[in-house]
Amino acid sequence: KKRIAVTGVSRTPGTHGSNAVYQRLRARGYEVFAINPNTEVVEGDRSYHDLKSVPDGVEAVVIGTRPEIAEATMRECVDLGIGYVWMHRSFGAGSVSDAATEYGRTQGIKVIDGGCPLMFDPTADLGHKAMRFVFTRTGRVPKKV
Repeated sequence: KKRIAVTGVSRTPGTHGSNAVYQRLRARGYEVFAINPNTEVVEGDRSYHDLKSVPDGVEAVVIGTRPEIAEATMRECVDLGIGYVWMHRSFGAGSVSDAATEYGRTQGIKVIDGGCPLMFDPTADLGHKAMRFVFTRTGRVPKKV
């Protein structure tokens, strides 16, 4: 998918993994939209308060917020007809919510519940590939997407 929203992109870029995902997708030529209800601008780009505010919608969403917010985001994806959602996780719980995963899948959304889009080509880098190698062996990241 080429039109992707990333939730949880922060005003302070060094503090959040969503910013790295947002930057890399943008650098690789994706049309990417930052979602942050608390600001109008992140990474020098316009930020949207929610998914429904993105002009012409998106095809996919990367959830990079706390897990307790993920279910509401998944419900918004269902309401908007967004068919692909990735809940970011490298260390700890990340953004993964079992309730959001279950709800999304029962509604027909293709859900990836763990890992990081930067672990997989065409956005991968060596460090993320190394993390993917380790995390796929522990079951925290899918072997392929």
